[in-house]
Amino acid sequence: MTCKLWPQINKEEYKGVWVYLEHDGARLKDVALELLGKARDLAAKRGNAQVGGVLVAGSDEMAQEAIYHGADKVVVVVNPELKVYTPYEYANAVAKVVAKYRPEIFLIGATKRGRELAAFIANTLTTGITADCTALEIDPKTGDLMQIRPTFGGTQMATIKTPHRRPQMASVRPGVFPKPPRDVNRKGEIVHEAVELDARRTTFLGAEKRIERDIADLPPVESSDVVVAGGRGLGSAEGFKWLVELAKLLNGTVAASLMAVRAGWAPHTRQVGQTGKTIRPKLYIAVGISGAVQHMMGIQESKHIIAVNSDPNAPIVQNSDYAIVGDYKQIIPLLIEEIKRAKAPQ
Repeated sequence: MTCKLWPQINKEEYKGVWVYLEHDGARLKDVALELLGKARDLAAKRGNAQVGGVLVAGSDEMAQEAIYHGADKVVVVVNPELKVYTPYEYANAVAKVVAKYRPEIFLIGATKRGRELAAFIANTLTTGITADCTALEIDPKTGDLMQIRPTFGGTQMATIKTPHRRPQMASVRPGVFPKPPRDVNRKGEIVHEAVELDARRTTFLGAEKRIERDIADLPPVESSDVVVAGGRGLGSAEGFKWLVELAKLLNGTVAASLMAVRAGWAPHTRQVGQTGKTIRPKLYIAVGISGAVQHMMGIQESKHIIAVNSDPNAPIVQNSDYAIVGDYKQIIPLLIEEIKRAKAPQ
């Protein structure tokens, strides 16, 4: 039985081992070069398949450096709006290139940015991804990528395959594989690929810049005794203006859930949860956050948790010390007024 959401594909149409070439604006990250070396090894086991790279908002010099370290082809994604990083647009740009060139294997560094992009890309391409691999091999019988990583807890090693989807995606932490030697005599192809972005990006950038400006004078989330966090339930970045005011009244700071960060409403430096910061404040106020297990793992050491949510069955409500069920647009302004009244001179 084949699920309609996962239609069958012709795996023979997918060839080569490609790498996401992360850079810092001036040079390629070491993990990108390390993955090129491993890509060459995997490509050799797949009949000397092509090794490719996807470079977003990078230079031809970076592309040439990738060729020196093992790439046969580097696609430089061209769009002036990609000069400023936002996960939604970067991931979609990479996904469009991968969908066009159809590599059999696509590797990405498990950096903060790489982890953020990997989930977006895999979801867009309707494929799976194995995170934080420590080894990659080719199954001699099936030709599938064997994605090897520690189990949760690190007591055993798990080998994971993606036999029915392409590309096979894996992320690898920096330093796992050696960086290949630089060979200036290597030849390769540099292709400039223009991509179109939808109008959604402009809204996200404006929202994130505004939030960054509003929270510039607030302490980091990991060092504050009071943290007021917003999630997808806010509906837009505008909702954070009340959270900022509330946090300042409480001498605290502002945080965000994974979904709020993915939407571009807050910077990644403010994200709390398994893929963000782990915090231990005396008071954590979660506004419009559902409370998925990944989020709860990052806040479980909070002394007191207050949830503000319209859904009485949300996990955060069930796992909080106090919960207010209702529209945050009505609740938070009332809370702000009460705090102001309490702090006012009698």
